[in-house]
Amino acid sequence: MATDATPLVLTIEQAAQRLGIGRTLMYALVSSGEIESVTIGRLRRIPAQCLTEYVDRLRQQSVILPAAA
Repeated sequence: MATDATPLVLTIEQAAQRLGIGRTLMYALVSSGEIESVTIGRLRRIPAQCLTEYVDRLRQQSVILPAAA
């Protein structure tokens, strides 16, 4: 069985590190629903795909918003 270098789900700390943000901000993004999370048993995990989707949404928003002069 081939293994993928990217885990399917990440801890809060791993997800924060991937985005280059702190744990506190990551928890805030999850709590607000901006980044989706799942519960596996008692563990909170972030699907890796959700980080990509979050960054894609940020990119789309930055294109839509006019540049401040």
